[in-house]
Amino acid sequence: MNLPFSIAQKLILLQNGEKIPFSKMKHPSIDAMLENGILKKQIQGRSKATIYLNNKSSLNDYLQNHFGIEDLETYTAFEKKGDTSRAEAIEISSNSKLKSIRTFKGFLVNSYAPIECQLNNQPIIIQPKEGTFTFIYDYENFIPSADITIVGIENPENFRHIQKQQKLFEDISPLFVSRYPQNKDLIRWLTFIPNFYLHFGDFDFAGINIYWNEYKKHLQQRAVFFLPKGIEELISKNGNRELYNNQILQINIKAIDEKNVLNLIKLIEKYKKGLEQELLAK
Repeated sequence: MNLPFSIAQKLILLQNGEKIPFSKMKHPSIDAMLENGILKKQIQGRSKATIYLNNKSSLNDYLQNHFGIEDLETYTAFEKKGDTSRAEAIEISSNSKLKSIRTFKGFLVNSYAPIECQLNNQPIIIQPKEGTFTFIYDYENFIPSADITIVGIENPENFRHIQKQQKLFEDISPLFVSRYPQNKDLIRWLTFIPNFYLHFGDFDFAGINIYWNEYKKHLQQRAVFFLPKGIEELISKNGNRELYNNQILQINIKAIDEKNVLNLIKLIEKYKKGLEQELLAK
């Protein structure tokens, strides 16, 4: 796949700190960069989204690895120069046969208690020290014990401070997985292991959208949205009205058949508020 010059020009704008409407960035190359966490998507209002860049060096590395592009400015200037030689073209895109490969695959896991797993047919205990995580690269061969519940955490802050949230999960043996870096490796892994999945996300429409569109549709009855005890009081006292005003439910409510999700929607509508999950990590 080649990188269109129009996309390259927009990437330069992102490098300069601009945000671009997602509707103007639709291309498979952009989808791949979002999947790999190179670019970020931000929801604005009830139906708009913008694309932005956090780390210029990550984008530069990605472009070099996937497209052989050393410099975007030079690459876009190449289009305007009708008599460019092949030698110059090779210099700009250093390897025309370069394969499109993932910069990294896998996902992060965390646990506050020892979790028995198998990795490449060898036993492994997951219990990172405080302040560290375990990164699973060969996820295709990573198998947790059958009694382990996989808890997907949407927010990095909650993933970092799971020790502060132990009381929320006293009834299960949880292995925590992070949604970031955002790619399809995690959902691929979840679909071929038999373990139950519990989604711990924000208690607002955006959180429901992420759960329903990224997890529930693949895992079906093996997935449940996590609602902690006292969630109604938390939303009524600590909820944020802007989370309600600026978000929209992107699911036909008639298609929702999960009790926890329906109950959460009722609470959000009742108090006209949403609640970010970081509150539970304090």
